[in-house]
Order: sequence, then C-alpha cells, then structure tokens
Amino acid sequence: MRSIWNGAISFGLVSIPIKLVNATENHSVSFRQIHLADGGRIRYRKVCEIDEQEVAAAEIGKAYEEPDGSMIPITDEDLGSLPLPTARTIEIVAFVPATSIDPLQMDAAYYLSANGVPAAKPYTLLREALKRSQKVAVAKYALRGRERLGMLRVVDDVIAMHGLLWPDEIRSPEGVAPETEVKVRDAELDLADALMDTLGEVDMDSLHDDYREAVEELIAAKAEGRTLEPAGPDDSGGKVIDLIAALEGSVRAAKEARGEEPEAGEKTADAPVAKVTSLTGRKKSGGTGAKKKAAASTKKTAASTKKSASSRAPAKKTAARSTKKSAARTGAGTSAKKTTAKADSKQATKKTASRKRASA
Repeated sequence: MRSIWNGAISFGLVSIPIKLVNATENHSVSFRQIHLADGGRIRYRKVCEIDEQEVAAAEIGKAYEEPDGSMIPITDEDLGSLPLPTARTIEIVAFVPATSIDPLQMDAAYYLSANGVPAAKPYTLLREALKRSQKVAVAKYALRGRERLGMLRVVDDVIAMHGLLWPDEIRSPEGVAPETEVKVRDAELDLADALMDTLGEVDMDSLHDDYREAVEELIAAKAEGRTLEPAGPDDSGGKVIDLIAALEGSVRAAKEARGEEPEAGEKTADAPVAKVTSLTGRKKSGGTGAKKKAAASTKKTAASTKKSASSRAPAKKTAARSTKKSAARTGAGTSAKKTTAKADSKQATKKTASRKRASA
C-alpha cells in the first residue's frame, strides 16, 4: 500500500514518525460516457468562460466565489502561510471511551504505519497504551488543504485512524421521525424479538456485493456476445397491511430459508413479507414470541371445540328422547291391536258354540 501522507503523531512530548495509507478501497464498477450514435467517448474539457478557450491544468488556480459572483483568487502560498500546527502532525488532544464517539461522525479510514526503525518503539508504546486503557484517541490533523478531526484506535497490531466530521457538520434529525403518535403492542414487540432471534448473527466476512458481481457478469457476457436471462421481478416490497401477520410471515420465511420447520402457530398467517437471504454463520434460536402466539392459538382452538361439542350434546339428547317416545307409541299401538284380535277371537268362538246348541 502506498502512503498518501507523511508526518508524525504528537503524543505529548513524544513524536512518532508515521505514514498514512488508505484502509479501504472502492470496488464499484465505473462507467464511461459515450456517444450513442457511434460509441465515441465523451470527454469534458476545461474552458474559460471569458475567451472560450481550453485551459491547461498548469494555468488553473483557486478562487473563492462571493455571493455576487465575483472571484477572490487564493494561491497555494496564501494557504501555506496560514498558522496550521497540524500541517504535518496528527496531534492527539484527548483519550475518551469509544462509546463517546457518535458513529454519524465516522468518515474515511486510514492505517498509520511506523515510518522507519526509530519509530517502532514509540509506535508500539502508543498502541499498547490504547489497548490497555480500552479508549480511543481524539486528534487533529491536516489533509488536502484543511484541518480535520480524527479518532485513533487499535486494529489487530496496527493503529488505525478514522476521519471524523466536526460536530457542527452533523445535521439535526428534527422532522425525520414519524410525527404521528404510534402505540406498539407487546405482541408486536414479542414477534419482532422472535424475528431478531431467528435471523441471529452473521459472519461479516461472508457478506459481499451481489449487485457488483451481477454487473461484472453482465459486462463479461456482452464482451463474449452472450445474452443473460433477465432477473425476475422482486416482489419482496409488498405493502404491509397487517403488521402481526407480516412479522409472523417473516419469522416463518427466515426459518424456511435455513431449512427449519415453522411452528404450528406460524403457519396461520399469510402476508407480504420482506425477502430473507440465508447467511452463513448465524446462530439458531427459538422464537419466544412465536411460541406464545402458538400457545394462545391452541387454547383458542380447544375452547372453540369444547363449545361446539357442548352445543351438539343437547341435540343428541333431544333426538334420543324423540326416538324413545316414538318407540313407546309404536309399542302401545302393537299391544292394542293384539288385545283387539284376542277379543274378536273369543266372541267368534262363543257364537259358534251357541249355533251348535241351537241345532241340537
């Protein structure tokens, strides 16, 4: 890595010669502008507004523009003569807990490398002091013509510096939060906790830029004369209407993405949910909120079944009584018919005996 700045860390009366190198690199795919008619490259030329002539880089200087449009020329000599003690020095002004630095202030990141053998001892001293104190150093430094704020911390065995925005460069979040009063129920928080537990943790090294890889694949295909199949529409951004259903669906989708079986209570809701990407290194954890929801659903189902059973019982009793009464009526009718038949038979026998006596 090439150094972009040489100077020293001012640590009290200790001076540590260092080199500044970029700790990050940009992997974005860059494009050029072309003329669609013939594919020619489009270039920007620096032209003077007065004589409309192209100007070389050596003839271009700096100026400050006044509100009325007038220009005040500023030379490099003017800037070099300013009293800037941090022109070649990273001046440590305090040691503070890392939690006192607002992440909104974080800017570019750099590695600080010891510049030469004599710098190794004081460099190591500062590094170990930062480790043992578990604090970070707040410092001032100058880079690219302006004084900046920085934070020094230890990364592995290297001192890293994060450029910080000045506190007055952070905009107030006033008017950004929802203005309407919103009440969040405990059940919704339980499901949100269950979703967080289900998603778990992730190994940051496993994350990569899918879009950049897709762009590189597209460029390679066009260079080879191939045509890529267009990607299907992403329907993961559906409008959420039922927050509970959406949370339950998100928990279910996250578990299915990891090959886990959703719990009984999680299969009852169908709602538009966000797309869940399976990430390696996540820990498995049960959904407490989802289990509570499942238990409540089971109790509700049992109560409904009991009520239905109790409503059917009187109907069965009524049918039994009706059947019994019908049987009783049927039995009574049969008995009456038998009695009538016996009486008719006796009367006929008496008539026959009376005829016989008369003829004799």
